[in-house]
Amino acid sequence: MSRLGRVSAEATAAARSFLRRRTAVFFTFFFPVILVLIFGVLVRTQPTGGGLFAKPGGYYLPGYLAVVVLFTPLSRVGSEIARHRSGNRFEKLATTPLSRTEWLLAHTVVNVGIIGAASLLIFGLVVAVTDASVALTPALLALPVFVVLGVTVFCGVGALLGAIADSQDGVIAASNTVALPLLFLSETFVPPSLLPGWFLPAVNLSPLTYFARGVRAITYSGDPWLGHLLVLAGLAVAFLAAGAFAIPRTD
Repeated sequence: MSRLGRVSAEATAAARSFLRRRTAVFFTFFFPVILVLIFGVLVRTQPTGGGLFAKPGGYYLPGYLAVVVLFTPLSRVGSEIARHRSGNRFEKLATTPLSRTEWLLAHTVVNVGIIGAASLLIFGLVVAVTDASVALTPALLALPVFVVLGVTVFCGVGALLGAIADSQDGVIAASNTVALPLLFLSETFVPPSLLPGWFLPAVNLSPLTYFARGVRAITYSGDPWLGHLLVLAGLAVAFLAAGAFAIPRTD
């Protein structure tokens, strides 16, 4: 079987496994929808005021997309590795032609499909229920690329967490510990003007920052976005390689 065939077979099996877990499917789409309804409808933005959520609704679209781009791959890939470790599946995997890189790539493809669908739902919901308006420009075609690269980055991070944590509960705790600070300190919901000056250089260390900046440039500000795309692409390659290397051969 070719490499493409091995990746396709593993991706098909992973997708079927996810679809069988109906609770996971439901909350993958339900959680970001609830977030949009709470902060986009109930907690309305007030552009003439100050503080959090004081900018127009379009400013926060990258933040809503970041919720699924960040949380879903961290928890799904990390938990999948934890389940494989507890069942000694990697020891069995080592006897097959499927490499660790191919395994992680297959699960990344599945996450791209799931999160791509969730992102499309969030995008439509934000435009429908908030005051956000998105100009239909050629740059909008780069938005799916940002989603793919963002998902790839955090699939790699999820693989690292799954390899380090000693249980599925440990993966969930580690994922939340990593994801919550990144979600609010990566120019998603909190503007840089609300952060202390000494902390601003640390914002540039977050991969999610480049996702948020690029998506915001495409959908809201009209600023240059190619540089953010290139940085995110480099980070995607680096984290995917690191995650594949960290996946254990045996347990």
